[in-house]
Amino acid sequence: MQQAITVGLDGSPESLAAARWAADEADRRKLTLRLLHAWPMLAPEPARVPSEVDQNYWAKRLVHTAQAELQAHHPALSVVGNLVADDAQQALLQAASESEMIVLGSRGLEAVESYFLGDVSMPVVARAERPVVLVRAEAPEAATSPAPANRVVVALKLNGSSEDLLDFAFHSAAARGLPLLAVHGRSVPLHARLPWGADHEVTEEMTRDARDALRTALRPWHEKYPQVDVAESIRLENPSKVLVQAADDAALLVVGRRAHRHGLAPHLGPVAQAAIHHGRCPVAVVPHG
Repeated sequence: MQQAITVGLDGSPESLAAARWAADEADRRKLTLRLLHAWPMLAPEPARVPSEVDQNYWAKRLVHTAQAELQAHHPALSVVGNLVADDAQQALLQAASESEMIVLGSRGLEAVESYFLGDVSMPVVARAERPVVLVRAEAPEAATSPAPANRVVVALKLNGSSEDLLDFAFHSAAARGLPLLAVHGRSVPLHARLPWGADHEVTEEMTRDARDALRTALRPWHEKYPQVDVAESIRLENPSKVLVQAADDAALLVVGRRAHRHGLAPHLGPVAQAAIHHGRCPVAVVPHG
């Protein structure tokens, strides 16, 4: 199987932003970029017909236009177009099993009109076997005066395996030459909340335990990626709030979700939901054990 990054294209500004991000990432990782446009109403490929009677003309034009733009900016990158006569969600889930990652456009909490951004993207994020990266369209003001993105941020729960999550985060930071910030947030339990604040002894113990667990989780990845500078942030606040605040100046925000178990409905936890809806930078959702 050819190693590739697959991006879902539907012609929206968000999907084009996703395609540009995916092209940069594929170039960085030396992978093939696959442009996927899926629509159940695609007609069977005609033998030889003029464009004015080709029912797939606009679908082909969408993919070819994006391919030409990306190839112009990345001459050495292998870019392939793929038209699929299938439901977009099913096509993307199949592509996820064949790709290093899936990249989709995102509008956060704004109104959703795009086919890939509506009923399709969230089930793909929740069910895909590989990481899914959601990319927002660049705001006009950001294009003229972009804020420097100076780190990769990864959120860690510290309960259960986080190997796939940390592998993706460290690899992404190393490929960009950026430092990594590992963030852990946890709320103070009710029994430790006092009228004048939190019980100091309880919060000190919680912080110490979290720091020990975080350093234990990070240690093997320090050794595997010695070139990546790593900082730690532990805050006793709502984990979703902590993560969104930490990602303000991030190039990439990496969050995990439990891998889908047979017989259980796939879902995203509150931290992943907060990252997707409120994060301003690209958000990678990584399935892990």
